[in-house]
Amino acid sequence: MTKYSSRYASSPDAVKKYDTQQLREEFLIDNLMQENEIVLTYSHYDRYIAGSAVPVKDLVLETIDPLKSSYFLERREIGIINVGGDGSVVVEGTSYELGFKDALYVGSGNKEVIFKSADPKNPAKFYINSAPAHTTYPTVKVSLAEANKLELGSMETANHRTVNQMIIGSVVTTCQLQMGMTELRPGSVWNTMPAHVHDRRMEVYFYLDIPENQAVCHFMGQPQETRHIWMNNHQAVISPPWSIHSGSGTSNYTFIWGMAGENLDYGDMDVCKITDLR
Repeated sequence: MTKYSSRYASSPDAVKKYDTQQLREEFLIDNLMQENEIVLTYSHYDRYIAGSAVPVKDLVLETIDPLKSSYFLERREIGIINVGGDGSVVVEGTSYELGFKDALYVGSGNKEVIFKSADPKNPAKFYINSAPAHTTYPTVKVSLAEANKLELGSMETANHRTVNQMIIGSVVTTCQLQMGMTELRPGSVWNTMPAHVHDRRMEVYFYLDIPENQAVCHFMGQPQETRHIWMNNHQAVISPPWSIHSGSGTSNYTFIWGMAGENLDYGDMDVCKITDLR
């Protein structure tokens, strides 16, 4: 079964006037990881899709009405990261085994995509990102061990973290989709600090590994007009191109970042000085 919803773009001037409920309704994705369902959110920012598939029984990736396509990947590419039990993704008859935190890139033109769990009692939990694509590139599995790893931050500034670049140009060839996973070290709580914006790309953050009874405060908005959204485990948040995307937790945690837009330059960003944030 597939469920989907759409989110329209919001101007920064409008967001300045949003209360907490409206801010969450526009940007928070809080219905992910439902058993035996594919759940998708179609954003009008760069036509990006974020969602999940939890196959207690096999789930088939189907097109949705906003795409106006005969199959989901007719004009799209997709990135998948497993955050649950062992599972597999079958692409045109070829099975790709994905363990915890392994990733898979699937290029456009693939008609058959099936999600499977190795053990229905401990199902795989596939987190999904998709962006428009106009060239077909090969399907590639990237394990967490194969990711390009960047060590950033420090314990002194509470942001010591490992950035695992997984579906990105130095690892996998894509049209515009990029995905990776950032793991914060124990004792560190800040992600993406100093904050930045990249007006040429939008982004979605998916938070995981948040301990029970803990939370992450995600910061968004223009650097001089910030807002915050409290996040729980396995929730995602849409970040417009004009917005910072940063967060601080009551414990260390992990988040998956995915983005698409004007270019594939990971370093294309405008850094905001911490002392200039308002």
